[in-house]
Parts: sequence; structure tokens; C-alpha cells
Amino acid sequence: MRRSRQMSESIELGIVLALAGGFMDAYSYMCRDGVFANAQTGNMLLLGINLSERNWGMALRYLFPVLAFAVGIALADVVRVHAKDKSLFHWRQLSVLCEALVLFVVCFFPQSMNLAANSLTSLACGIQVESFRKIHGNGIATTMCIGNLRSGTQNWCDFHYTKNKESAFKGMLYYGIILMFIIGAIIGNAFVKLLAEKAILICAAVLFMAFIMMFVDKEKALEQ
Repeated sequence: MRRSRQMSESIELGIVLALAGGFMDAYSYMCRDGVFANAQTGNMLLLGINLSERNWGMALRYLFPVLAFAVGIALADVVRVHAKDKSLFHWRQLSVLCEALVLFVVCFFPQSMNLAANSLTSLACGIQVESFRKIHGNGIATTMCIGNLRSGTQNWCDFHYTKNKESAFKGMLYYGIILMFIIGAIIGNAFVKLLAEKAILICAAVLFMAFIMMFVDKEKALEQ
């Protein structure tokens, strides 16, 4: 199995980003009024339930993170179009740096500003889901698990019937990223208990580490 020739698609970076993804969801849910940062399907479900109950204020609590997530996706595309080949940094580096800075700002928001905090956290997640869509050339999300669960299971089924080692590796890769997401959630919840709103600083530091990691030119490193 050949290693990825781009750091942005490497297993190492995927692990770091999955940890951050799980951390953000645990933070927003446990510390910021039970709203998901990444799992927008859950937010849409709760949005619909609250609309049906005419809980307009509660509905807004879930609507704004969904909209912010979409804005984050659009913002990542803007960075890709305008920064590609025009910056000292790779456009994905700029995206992950922007994520880290957004989360740094969120740590200063008190509980009275949870709506804004959750919206900004979801915006950061939207940036990540759009900027980092592949690991080892496989479509893998580092901010949510349902697609990874489907693809991982499919590849394990393929391996069962064909004994193709490539399918086994892919299955392990998908499930490994899910495991890292869960570990990120465990870490996130632990830091929320210790640091409350400031816990998201840990996630910002993790994303800054991802930014630093992307200075490695894997293509050159593999040639040495």
C-alpha cells in the first residue's frame, strides 16, 4: 500500500482532523446547549421538532448552526479559488488556520452567547468538511461518521467475499477514522469538565498543529 503523496490526504493529518471533529461536537453539545457542531442532520431534526412545537426560539438555536455550516463550506471554496497558486500557503493550510482562529475566538464567548458560539463552531466544521475530503485518495469525512461507517462496512464485506487486501485496508482506514472521532469526543468532554467554555482552545491548538504539519512536503520526503 503506497502512502499518500500529499500531506493534506495523509493518514497522519486525517487522525488529527478526526480528533478535532469529535472534540468540536462534544464541546458544542456538552458545553453549548446541546447543539451539534458537525452533525447537521441532528440539528435539522431538532429544528423540525421545535418548529412543529412552535418553539421558535429553540428552533433558531438549531437553524443558525446549520446555516453557518453552509457558510463555512462556501468560505472554504472562496479560499480555494482565490488563494490557489497566489499565496505562500496551500489553500487548505489557510482553511485549517482559519478554523483554529475561529475556535480561538469562540473560547471567549460566555454562556449567554451560545447561539453565536455554536454558529461559529459549525462554520469552522463546514470549512473542514469542504477542505479535507480525502485520505489516501478515499472519500473520508473527518467531521462526521455515517458515510465512513457505510464505506468501512462495505469494504469489509468486499474483503469477506474477494479477500482483496486493498478492501481490508480501506475498511480499517474508515473505521480507524471513526475511532479517532470518538476519541476526540472523549477528550473534548473531559476538557469541557475541566475548562468549560475555554476547552475549545485545546481544539484550536490541535488544528494549529495540523496547519504546521502541512508544511511537510510529502512528495519530496518520499523521494529521499
